Amino acid sequence: MEYLAHVDKERKQTMKEHLEGTAQLAKQFANSFGKGEWGYCCGILHDIGKYSNAFQKRIRGENDKIVDHSTAGAQLCLEKEGYYQFMSYCIAGHHAGLPDYGNSVGTSNKRTLLGRKRKKIEDYQAYKKDITIPNLTSIPFDAAKSENQDFSLSVFIRMIFSCLVDADFLDTENFMKHGETSRDAGEEVRVLLDKLMTYVSAWLSNENVDTLNGRRSEILRSCLKQGKLGRGLFRLTVPTGGGKTIASLAFALRHAVKNHMERIIYVVPYTSIIEQNAEIFREILGEENVLEDHYNVDYDSTEELKSMQLASENWDKPVIVTTNVQFFESLFGNKSSKCRKLHNISNSIIIFDEAQMLPNDYLKPCTMMMEELLSRYKSSIVLCTATQPALTSFFSEEIESLELCPRMEEQFQYFERVSFKNIGKVTTEDLLKRLEQEKQVLCIVNTKKRAQTLYQELKGEGVYHLSTAMYPKHRRRVLQIVRKKIKEKQKCILIATSLVEAGVDLDFQSVYRQLAGVDSIIQAAGRCNREGKRKKEDSKVLIFSFKEIEYIPGQRQQIDITESLMAEGKDIFSLEGIEEYFKRVYFFKGENLDKKGIIDEFKNLEYNFAKVGKKFKLIEQNTKTLFIHREETAEKLLQELKNQGYTRARMRKIGQYCIQIYDREFELLQGAGMLRPVDEEMKDFYELVDLEGYKEEIGLDLEIDSGMAILM
Repeated sequence: MEYLAHVDKERKQTMKEHLEGTAQLAKQFANSFGKGEWGYCCGILHDIGKYSNAFQKRIRGENDKIVDHSTAGAQLCLEKEGYYQFMSYCIAGHHAGLPDYGNSVGTSNKRTLLGRKRKKIEDYQAYKKDITIPNLTSIPFDAAKSENQDFSLSVFIRMIFSCLVDADFLDTENFMKHGETSRDAGEEVRVLLDKLMTYVSAWLSNENVDTLNGRRSEILRSCLKQGKLGRGLFRLTVPTGGGKTIASLAFALRHAVKNHMERIIYVVPYTSIIEQNAEIFREILGEENVLEDHYNVDYDSTEELKSMQLASENWDKPVIVTTNVQFFESLFGNKSSKCRKLHNISNSIIIFDEAQMLPNDYLKPCTMMMEELLSRYKSSIVLCTATQPALTSFFSEEIESLELCPRMEEQFQYFERVSFKNIGKVTTEDLLKRLEQEKQVLCIVNTKKRAQTLYQELKGEGVYHLSTAMYPKHRRRVLQIVRKKIKEKQKCILIATSLVEAGVDLDFQSVYRQLAGVDSIIQAAGRCNREGKRKKEDSKVLIFSFKEIEYIPGQRQQIDITESLMAEGKDIFSLEGIEEYFKRVYFFKGENLDKKGIIDEFKNLEYNFAKVGKKFKLIEQNTKTLFIHREETAEKLLQELKNQGYTRARMRKIGQYCIQIYDREFELLQGAGMLRPVDEEMKDFYELVDLEGYKEEIGLDLEIDSGMAILM
């Protein structure tokens, strides 16, 4: 019998062709972290269950019985002596996702590894005619150099799994598309470095450190110089306006060329920063070299040839710009659609822009993962921010961090462009009176409800509102108007939430910031006198809190710590004050720095990948997506979606007209008859049918008819 892996009309791909093709690709991917033979072995064994007569009858159309072909390779690996057992997770899960270990007492769920071990499957021994099991001559890693061997091994399994599923997808895609896959990996980093050097050549000659641009050039030159260093952990602590975006890119490209690294990955907290940074990178490096990945909807499938699986991103570009959510939820995920990209994180420079925004509730597992990438996957990490978090204590003693910013303390003194003042507790009326007297002012408050209330009281000519109650395209329109008003020196009062604090280029005469974490206040200050054209004493950042009692979800501890530091007379805006703030935040968080107990799910070689995939969610609140189709383009997209189905490109476009609502708000809106599902099969995706509930000035109205607030 000729054993087949795939059939496309009259064309056939044999099992041997598919296994060897997958194995060679997986070897190539795993070579990036020195474990090519592991990738090869996993690729050779992953589909040996297809050698059963039952599967061969199915693929020839002789019956339609579903045949389990993933368990065979997993069972074989579990039975063999040595390290093969670690590959069993990968092979068992190469369609359904990395499994949990299972219960060793009694019966196990068939989806767990132990369940697979006990499962009766079709005879597949015919594989021996084509396939020889490769010998493994290397160990996963030096156990003596790992403080948590189980966690290290779980990451190793994830990386091999990534190599396998990407290789499997690509080999299958290559066959099904006759080798015409239209994939483009972009240009080499050496070419990109040349492009950058051409872009910044004029800047580098400016050595006048008494000017703003001269200071930026000094920081840029330092980053280029230190880019020649070997791999490691770096900090780029640059004050707002210091040019850290271009400087960090310069370091990364020089570092990549020097150390023969393959890509640069920017990890940022907000999509607004992604869009801004990616636009800059595309201008410098070219459209074909920059991938934005902030698409939060994945469509998983256990079938081999689902179009969405084959189209899912594997980060095969030289520059990736993504979110904290996408980056870490992929590294702790278990589904092939999320994990496929992981092997391309190895041998990369990973830049955490606005590093202070790393999620506190998951900080321990996140920093442990970062250390694994540093120690075992040939990566470098740059913590890039104006408010450097005190993260070094979370890394092993042998990992030292190097600061890239030259004369850091002096730079912060030079770039000081605002004066801070704490005006204490105010009433809403007091605040409104102050704002009315300003010509160009930004007021940032802690909740969407408060922002809408203030706006409604103030609204009139030159008064604007911004919050995530507005869909992204709507927010961009408002930002364009605000920037125009500022540029033309017209009246502009903007009431907003924290979404404008990072990655939004605004330059107000003064800023009012409701009491929050120190990092948030400093980020808000970056929207005042941004270009340094006004005197420091004329550019005020006023900190206030409301006399009225207010529920502020998820921010109470940070606010209390800021308040206590201020009461102690600490300069919370100095480098020392910022470090002390973060130390206290981490101290009081304690065990909640691993709030979901992620690390404990990897113990004694019994790893719960599926459980962790469900538990590890950086955005804690349960939210649903609400599509606002009040614009003609949005209405057209909605009809295309309903009539033609989902594509990744279409969902990206639709995302520009969506907002997120919490479950409690969803229930109120649905109860009021304002929502309906876009598609019954699409979970948590709804359209707003009562468009009167969405206002041009404020977005989704946060009051319902009863007068009850529906959003914080």
